[in-house]
Amino acid sequence: MRGARRITITATLLLLFCHGPLFAACKEESFASRFFRPAYAATPDATLNYFGHSFFQLVTSRGTSIVMDPLAPGWYPTPDVSADAVTIGREHQNHNWFPIVRGRPQLLRGLRETPYAYEWNQIRTTVKDVLIYSVPIYVSRPDGDLFKGAAFAYDLGRLCVAHLGDLAHRLTAKQLKQFGKVDVALVPIGGRTTMGPWTARGVVEQLKPKIAIPMHYRDDLERVRIFTEGFPTRTVPEGSLAISKAALPRKTEIVVLGYRGGPF
Repeated sequence: MRGARRITITATLLLLFCHGPLFAACKEESFASRFFRPAYAATPDATLNYFGHSFFQLVTSRGTSIVMDPLAPGWYPTPDVSADAVTIGREHQNHNWFPIVRGRPQLLRGLRETPYAYEWNQIRTTVKDVLIYSVPIYVSRPDGDLFKGAAFAYDLGRLCVAHLGDLAHRLTAKQLKQFGKVDVALVPIGGRTTMGPWTARGVVEQLKPKIAIPMHYRDDLERVRIFTEGFPTRTVPEGSLAISKAALPRKTEIVVLGYRGGPF
């Protein structure tokens, strides 16, 4: 009887692991990833495409497309993208121009409008094989005052990606806990409305992602140089990065992605 029970439990666990994500990547290494190493582990879990500023598209191995902070036309060439969901961390045309996204994406806004100001709009939802949740942050005005913004985490089951939005400060202990165990962090470094490259370096040291990708630097390669100094760094001019959990570096590596109309 005991042997039969063990077989039944094992079969049930295997069935669970084979059908859908466990959404454990951002919180802790899942039971599946520790004890079961599927043959496809070395294949990409996701592809990340960069279009300049804070505008990215995340495509999972199952074809789910998530667009992040879409940028209004007129700055860089507007890509032809479709999505299952669009996440918006700030209500500004540099971050919320969803009409350029084809399909009928679900709009996930990290802020909600009130009669007096924008307030945090807590998001936690599943879009196909991706668990998406927001993390409240603060954005900076040019005069130094702070106002509310949102970052997002994307749990792919095996892989955890975080888009830090227009983050303007080091993370609190509560925010670090909310993000969880981040594999890939998209990090603003431009200053003015976000943190600059020095503070961004500190945030990378806090999060300890395996890959950190700079964004929101307005083609200023000096800011990129400051941000990357001392870190293992590589540049991908074509702006598309295939990411596999099994192939992540042991220590943080900075990957600088190119984009159409940019300096690379």
